[in-house]
Amino acid sequence: MRKSLLFSVAIGALVALMVAGVAVGAGGSKPVKVIVGELELEGNGVFQPTVVSKTKLTPAAVTISGAVRKVGGGHPVALKELIVESDKNTSVDVEGYPTCKSGQLQSTTTEAARKVCGKTLIGEGKTEVGIFFPDQGKEIPVKSDLLMFNGGVRGGVTTLFVHAYITVPVPAAIVTTVKIKKIHKGRYGLLSVASIPKIAGGSGSVKSFSLKIDKKFTYKGKKHSAINLKCPDGKILIKAEAVFAEGPNASLEFIRPCTGK
Repeated sequence: MRKSLLFSVAIGALVALMVAGVAVGAGGSKPVKVIVGELELEGNGVFQPTVVSKTKLTPAAVTISGAVRKVGGGHPVALKELIVESDKNTSVDVEGYPTCKSGQLQSTTTEAARKVCGKTLIGEGKTEVGIFFPDQGKEIPVKSDLLMFNGGVRGGVTTLFVHAYITVPVPAAIVTTVKIKKIHKGRYGLLSVASIPKIAGGSGSVKSFSLKIDKKFTYKGKKHSAINLKCPDGKILIKAEAVFAEGPNASLEFIRPCTGK
């Protein structure tokens, strides 16, 4: 079952940082920066290959990265939710791919998550979280592997899980759930809502991330790719609203170029 892809689904809610960091009309593959309120965001997203069919969905990979900083220094506010409408000319295809349940990822280390749900993995990378307690006066950086797992398709809704593991202030898994459903809205073909759980009781914020999704597999003798795209008019459009725990939301649109053949 093929569905329009939310480009930012690739990393679930964390991609919000990348989306917010790409200015309207930005092209090419260089990272860009933007200031929204007291936040400075930087992001990038690259499809491979960029030369694809004009009419048929073509297997592809995507690498995405982003960072968020507070203007003038200090601890940035936390990302709460991401709402994204994505181009109808991209797709995610997980038909027949093994699935994992959220409960299998809760309270698990990175190694345990790989062991339990490794067969459902569709993307991986790195992330850094900042933990800040006012009485300590200094932010604590915590790094983790970033894993994306397939949660399956039910009732027309595709579910993905993004897993990270922190050790401060206490060991804990951070599991973000992304829900995707098909829409019919002009250029956009999919609505995705990613809900980010509180990190360290609300004291943690995502500072940076990188993730690559390049999963190819065979189901019932047919080749599938988790990421696919076609290029009828030389561009891929994404529109997103990043909702933060405090301060203004970021509602932006960006463009990535492609070549149709």
